[in-house]
Amino acid sequence: MNVSAVDSLLAQMQAAATTAQGGRSPTRSGPSTAPDFATLLKNSVDQIAQSQSQADSLTQKFTSGSSDVSLSDAMMALQKATITLQTGIQIRNKVVTAYTDIMNMQV
Repeated sequence: MNVSAVDSLLAQMQAAATTAQGGRSPTRSGPSTAPDFATLLKNSVDQIAQSQSQADSLTQKFTSGSSDVSLSDAMMALQKATITLQTGIQIRNKVVTAYTDIMNMQV
């Protein structure tokens, strides 16, 4: 997962919260170069799916007896997929919490 993308998303949410509280939204000096939320979400989910697919593929090759995949390669791919999925879950939880906080603000 791209940490700078998450930081950008949180900055956008904080700007929305400031605007919702009656504050001024930050001015933009030109066209935004940051990708939108839908693109960030799609890329993150694709990255998680890709790591899961790669781990599954290596595990199947190892269990079928392929000599080009070692146990350590399969285990490392599984751990990488697990960490990627857990990171995605934690980021989702943070976004949901931030969204809930914004929705509960007094207007």
